[in-house]
Amino acid sequence: MIRIGILGYGNLGRGVESAVNTNPDMELVAVFSRRNPENVTVKTPGVKVYGIDALKDMKDEIDVLVLCGGSATDLPVQTPAYASLYNVVDSFDTHARVPEHFANVDKASREGGKVSIISCGWDPGMFSLNRLYANCILPNGQDYTFWGKGVSQGHSDAVRRIEGVIDCRQYTVPVPEALDSVRSGACPELSTREKHTRECFVVAEEGADLARIEQEIKTMPNYFSDYNTTVTFITAEEMKANHSGLPHGGCVIRTGKTGFEGENTHVIEYKLTLDSNPEFTGSVIAAYARAAYRMNNEGMSGCKTVFDIAPAYLSDKSGEELRAHLL
Repeated sequence: MIRIGILGYGNLGRGVESAVNTNPDMELVAVFSRRNPENVTVKTPGVKVYGIDALKDMKDEIDVLVLCGGSATDLPVQTPAYASLYNVVDSFDTHARVPEHFANVDKASREGGKVSIISCGWDPGMFSLNRLYANCILPNGQDYTFWGKGVSQGHSDAVRRIEGVIDCRQYTVPVPEALDSVRSGACPELSTREKHTRECFVVAEEGADLARIEQEIKTMPNYFSDYNTTVTFITAEEMKANHSGLPHGGCVIRTGKTGFEGENTHVIEYKLTLDSNPEFTGSVIAAYARAAYRMNNEGMSGCKTVFDIAPAYLSDKSGEELRAHLL
C-alpha cells in the first residue's frame, strides 16, 4: 500500500482524500492542517489530524505527501520546504511562475533523494499533456483552450472582497460562436473578450449600493475588465440552492494542416465536463502520487512535471495488463 499524507484540508484536500479512498493500492495515513487539529474532522475512519509541526517527525510513515495549499502564497514555500523530506505532489497553477517553482523544488528534491511532481491537475496537468501531444502530432497548427462552463474559485473570492458583498459564484463561459468556429477548423484569431464571458451571481448586504458593486466587478483589472461580464444579485437562499457546487471543465483544441501543400485540415480536441473541480483534481493528483512513489523506488529523484512521466507509472496495473486490455 502507498501511504499518503495530505497537507491542507480544504476543498482540494477533501478531493484527494476521496480519490485515495477509491484507489485500492493507497491508504490515507495522516492529514496535516494549520488549523487546530481538534477542530478538523476527516471522513476516513481512523485517520488522525496533526499540526504542521508533526511533519518533521513522520518521514518514515508517509510515502507521498500531497500538498493542497494555494498557489499564491502556500505552495511556493511549502513544496520546496517538504520536498527534501518526502516524495511530494502539488497542483501549483501560476503558469508564469512554473519555471521558478520547478527550480526551487528540484534543488530540494535532489538534496533529499526524493521525487516531486508539480502542477498536477487538469490545467495545468491533463490539458498540458494534451497540448503537448497535439503540438507534436500537428506541428503546423494552432492551439485553443476554452474553460467552462464552470466556477472560478479565484474570481469568486475576488468579488467577495468588494465592500458590501457577502458571497459570490463566478462562472467562466465559452462563447459558443468562438467554440464552433475553432471546431470547424477555421483557425480564427480570437481576443480574450471573444473567447469567454463571465457570469457573477452575488449576494449583497442589505442596503448595499448594488450599482457600485456591479461597476467595481465589471471594471476589475486582471479579472473582469477584459470580458463581457453579467452581474445578477440573488439571495443567500438562492445561492445555497442553485450555486453550492464547484463544477468546471473545458477543452483543449488544436487545428492543423498536413500534406505537402497543407491541403488537409485536422482537429484534435480533449474535453472535460466536471461535476466537482476539486474531486477531479484530487483524482489526477492521486495517480501522480503513485508515479512519484514508483519512480523514487526505482532510484529517481528531482522535480518532475506531467511531461516527464510515462503513462504506465500512473496505473496500478502491470505492464502486461495494460498491453492486454488498454493498448
